[in-house]
Amino acid sequence: MSREIRARFRIERRDFTLEVDLTLPGRGITGLFGHSGSGKTTCLRAMAGLERASDGCFAIGDEVWQNETRGLFVPPHQRALGVVFQEASLFPHLSVRGNIQFGERRTPAGKRHFAPHEVAELLGIEHLLDRSPGQLSGGERQRVAIARALLAAPQILLLDEPLAALDLKRKLEILPYLERLHRELSLPIIYVSHSPDEVARLADHLVLLEQGRVVASGPLQQVLSRIDLPAAFADDAGVVIETRLAAQEADDLSRLEFSGGRILVTRRNEPIGTRLRCRIHARDVSLALVPQVQSSILNSVEATVVDLAPTDTPGHVLVRLEVAGEPLLARITRRSADKLQIRPGLALRAQIKAVALLA
Repeated sequence: MSREIRARFRIERRDFTLEVDLTLPGRGITGLFGHSGSGKTTCLRAMAGLERASDGCFAIGDEVWQNETRGLFVPPHQRALGVVFQEASLFPHLSVRGNIQFGERRTPAGKRHFAPHEVAELLGIEHLLDRSPGQLSGGERQRVAIARALLAAPQILLLDEPLAALDLKRKLEILPYLERLHRELSLPIIYVSHSPDEVARLADHLVLLEQGRVVASGPLQQVLSRIDLPAAFADDAGVVIETRLAAQEADDLSRLEFSGGRILVTRRNEPIGTRLRCRIHARDVSLALVPQVQSSILNSVEATVVDLAPTDTPGHVLVRLEVAGEPLLARITRRSADKLQIRPGLALRAQIKAVALLA
């Protein structure tokens, strides 16, 4: 049974104050997203007990690790948690096997969740066990660091920008393993990132931070479809939808289906029926009052306008749409909005110019 995570911290510094009060799901991945200096890492370090908030509380279910009103503070080494930072920080004098066994040795036998071979298989590092850290790629090092953290039998896994130091090739190498952790483990994961694509691909719940404050927190699709967020997030406005690979079409296209209709994308090789997560940016959605027959845009769905709001880009507005219960965003010019008389309740066609497959 999943347990809620409660995190309330106030940390004051000379030029920065973190003040958060969060209730997070006890299962799945929660993404802490924000631009540099927003307080993401400070918040995660407070959860780990590496930063002590003068006014703080942190609990997983009934287990309380910090409650300053009661004078309670459990030090980091006594908390059942795993932490992985940007730099894997493996022990250079130990092999991969020795590094992950270090995590296991910290845990009494009766509290262990996994055997080393199970974690090695889960993260695809079985063939690396006898290597030294110096023989590993960046992505391999991070997988070993995660394995070491898991073998310490944590109740929560904290990942602080684990892909930030990797190039694109190494990021693509490790992302499927993070998705596998998500699918196969009930362990809650807090994932800090400044990459919209990473949180869109991995997260179930999303927390947006700006200047040390929480500006939004909730299920991923719900938060991403909001149009009232600060300008700092407007450039990456867009939604995530869960689809199913329904059929292979001619001309090397695949048909994905969701509650709001269908989407054609470049051919996918997964089996029919595979669930695929897609990201649709607001900038890649155009609007029309009637179906466009002579158009190169293949993806067009019936939609209803829910609301609209100005953006930080002069002359543009963000339009929130509903497609058979699924949210969708479009960023269009104010002139186009006036010409089409865009208003709540208006039925129209949303034309999707590009779809990003996230998995």
